[in-house]
Amino acid sequence: MSPSAEPAPPPKILVVDDNAENRALAQATLEDEGYAVVLAGGGEEGIRAFEAQRPDCVLLDVRMPGTDGFAVCARIRSTAAGAGVPIVFLTALRDVDTFDRALRAGGDDFLTKPVRPTELIVRVQAALKLGRMSAELRESYELVRRQRDDLMRLQLQKERLTAFLVHDLKNPVSSIDLHAQLVLRERDLPDRARQSAQHIRDDARSLLRMIMNLLDISKGEEGRLVAQRRVVDFAALSAGIVEALELKARSVGATLTRSIEVGTVSVDEDLLRRVIENLVDNAIRYAPEGTAVHLSAAVRDGELEVRVADAGPGVPAELRERVFERFAQVESEAANARSGRGLGLTFCKLAVEAHGGRIWIEDAQPGAVFCVRVPHA
Repeated sequence: MSPSAEPAPPPKILVVDDNAENRALAQATLEDEGYAVVLAGGGEEGIRAFEAQRPDCVLLDVRMPGTDGFAVCARIRSTAAGAGVPIVFLTALRDVDTFDRALRAGGDDFLTKPVRPTELIVRVQAALKLGRMSAELRESYELVRRQRDDLMRLQLQKERLTAFLVHDLKNPVSSIDLHAQLVLRERDLPDRARQSAQHIRDDARSLLRMIMNLLDISKGEEGRLVAQRRVVDFAALSAGIVEALELKARSVGATLTRSIEVGTVSVDEDLLRRVIENLVDNAIRYAPEGTAVHLSAAVRDGELEVRVADAGPGVPAELRERVFERFAQVESEAANARSGRGLGLTFCKLAVEAHGGRIWIEDAQPGAVFCVRVPHA
């Protein structure tokens, strides 16, 4: 009986990153999948490790002191052993220029930090398959990859344009709000003019809130939205929200009520205020004439729980997760069903999760209750 063949050694992955936490996360993730991992804490160390270990794939950080990732990639590609080894760039810089430089240096793939473990594994598996492809298959892959790269470049350009627009819109919208406030200070202002100025200010505040939501959604999706906690008087915070949105409620024939059983809490005041403003604004939009939108807050199970209830059309149970997706539209056969597109609820979910909390919807029979729970200490 012939002796059994020796099992093939596991694929070897070289991780080059100057951040120890990033290296540890990549190592744990890859070793759990059965890969052999070689670590390097800088560019020159990574080049030496590549020459000594001959890995099957390289995960390469872009920004490193001394020899950066682009230079490391170029030097690996210049060697006979490195010509066909798949190289995946890891970077916190999500922009077109960084993407193009990574491709020019010889990178095969591009991942933005913080990297999700599942995504990292999928990309490494794809890179290893690329290394085993025949010449004919590699040509087909290169065509698909060029198409993917074009789509990625287009997406990054769109994100950059959005960021420029958002930043450029903030100043004129803030100026509109400021001038509306100046008009409202005139003591002899006619009632109709005062009401119009107040509407201008309310709409400017809504537009500014949407602009800030867009900025924070981008941060949240990249893992950069962090709650900056400080002690906040929640009763005063909620009173300011009700005062700011009271005119909007009256314009649709609804009223705003609140019951607050909370004193001070430790939260990110700006994020939480905008979460509640978005939820109250959303409730006003669907509140039938003659009904109330009710804001309540209490401490339950050691967490701050905020609830915004309205008597409008509810949200079907099967759609209660979808409403928090970007530009989600809730469709229903009912004539008065909720239907809306926007980013307000998407922002709410990301801001609540940045606090370590959760957001969900309950049935108010009639209406809907949007519920938020966050640790407040």
